[in-house]
Amino acid sequence: MRSVGVLEAKKYFSQILLEVEKGKKYVITKYGNEVAMLIPVAKPKLKENEVLDAIQSIRRLRKGVTLGKNLAVKMLRKEGQK
Repeated sequence: MRSVGVLEAKKYFSQILLEVEKGKKYVITKYGNEVAMLIPVAKPKLKENEVLDAIQSIRRLRKGVTLGKNLAVKMLRKEGQK
């Protein structure tokens, strides 16, 4: 973890952010005291099979769900525009 002063962090902020994106951590100091930490955001990693399972679950849930008898999306949309 690298430590940088406020002025240096301000001057090289774009470069520091690029390094943080790559996983590096920074502590920002003011008058030698630690005041902030820049760390990369942890992104959840979904596995392909988890995504496919979620899609299948949604499809199962919507089976048999209808708008009602003699109703269609076009008709409801048209009715809403009046």
